[in-house]
Amino acid sequence: MRNAPLSTADIDQSMSAVQLLRMPSVIRVTGLGRSTIYKLMSEAKFPPPVQLVGRAVAWRRTDIESWAQARLPISH
Repeated sequence: MRNAPLSTADIDQSMSAVQLLRMPSVIRVTGLGRSTIYKLMSEAKFPPPVQLVGRAVAWRRTDIESWAQARLPISH
């Protein structure tokens, strides 16, 4: 018996669950610079990346969003 093909909704849901962000996107989303991101990673204050292949890495969108939500709001 063959499996039914995935619907567009199924594909969208599965894609969003594993969406990965490369460094330029992480910089845009967080507003942090590359060196600040790596400094926070070395202090275990930023989500670690996922190894893609070779030296290429990316971050899970859900990890970045969770990290951003957990940050304390800035008061002026």
